[in-house]
Amino acid sequence: MKSRASREEPNGAPLADADRVPAIAAHFRKIIELLGLDLEDPNLVETPERVAKMYLELFEGLAEGAEPKVTFFPNDERYSAMVIEKDIPFYSLCSHHFVPFYGHAHVAYIPNESIVGLSKMARIVEFYARRPQLQERLTEQIARYMAAKLDPQGVMVVIEARHLCVEMRGIKKPGALTVTSAIRGIFNTQRVREEFLDLLNRGKG
Repeated sequence: MKSRASREEPNGAPLADADRVPAIAAHFRKIIELLGLDLEDPNLVETPERVAKMYLELFEGLAEGAEPKVTFFPNDERYSAMVIEKDIPFYSLCSHHFVPFYGHAHVAYIPNESIVGLSKMARIVEFYARRPQLQERLTEQIARYMAAKLDPQGVMVVIEARHLCVEMRGIKKPGALTVTSAIRGIFNTQRVREEFLDLLNRGKG
């Protein structure tokens, strides 16, 4: 797995995949030392390597070739109503502080000539979440991908998330929920947008 961000060493030489964990671990070990923690503590001895492996897993979306293989099917039934995948769970890391934010994505589209496998909508969310992110950018990237690959009549994405950079530090407001949306095509029409929001809110409260 090769990340765009760590494909090369500072001197320009290729960084082998097997070297990425110890390279990241070495930097994190330095952070632990600067924090004044005891690296001889049994609970910290292997922490740099664990953190390195965790980052490679959490940032899988940066790997070359990691874009999901999305299966499209011909819209033989000429289905022209809304398709919604609600409550897709995701976890990501805030690119400002590298602490988690997490929540649910709701993705809707109205097809033209093609439809997409429902599980693939969750894979698209996962792909863009697996990198340092901003919620606003994540929302737009999902909508942009769906619009470009599927060419539907329209797409709408709503993401609801909790940010630990808000809850653990700074203003420290546990439970605060951030909501973002991205709209393409026919969802700019008020009637269609309201239909989506009505379906999204059914069963809540």
